[in-house]
Amino acid sequence: MSTVQDSSSVSSLFGASAAQKTQSSASETQNRFLSLLVAQMKNQDPLNPLDNAQVTSQMAQLSTVQGIENMNASMDKLVASLGSNQMSQAANLIGHGVLVPGNHIGPAQADAVAGFDLDGAADSVKLTIENAAGATVRTIDLGARAGGVNLVAWDGLADDGSAAPAGSYTFKVSATEGGAAVTSQALYLGTVNSVSQDSTGVQLNLSSNEQANYADIRQIF
Repeated sequence: MSTVQDSSSVSSLFGASAAQKTQSSASETQNRFLSLLVAQMKNQDPLNPLDNAQVTSQMAQLSTVQGIENMNASMDKLVASLGSNQMSQAANLIGHGVLVPGNHIGPAQADAVAGFDLDGAADSVKLTIENAAGATVRTIDLGARAGGVNLVAWDGLADDGSAAPAGSYTFKVSATEGGAAVTSQALYLGTVNSVSQDSTGVQLNLSSNEQANYADIRQIF
């Protein structure tokens, strides 16, 4: 896993290595082909010489192989460049809040925001907050909500009006329109502490010790 620092130089090194390997492979293929072609011409039967069409076909095959290898080299460079650019963009998010898929919430003001993405408008939306044991701590009737991304702030209180103790909490969203269920996705608001990159792409390391994919960001605060 690489860090933000020196990501561009590391990417360029990997890109250069891939290009050198591809060029070497293309050169070896060409040399082998030419060696075989010369050997064929030297040892051809004078009474049955090589067919021009056959030689042309072999040359075309070599050209196709070289074209594919050149295209692969270009794609490797493009992927390395995109990864480096995303890391640079993601680094600018350090210290910012991001809304990403997840259902974490807490009674502290910094953690007391729940988000959800509705597939369509709903005339009835309810938010249920549960503690680590799965017991319901608070149920909030949100009424009607528009489709798309919605945000709700929790006041940190339980249903009986007492302050919810510090701890790990999650939330669920249930939404209906005319009695029919409306699909929703829970969204979590976290602060970006750092960014990193792995085989799945650029990752955001959040203050809650959670990770989120850079491509999954819904909103930036």
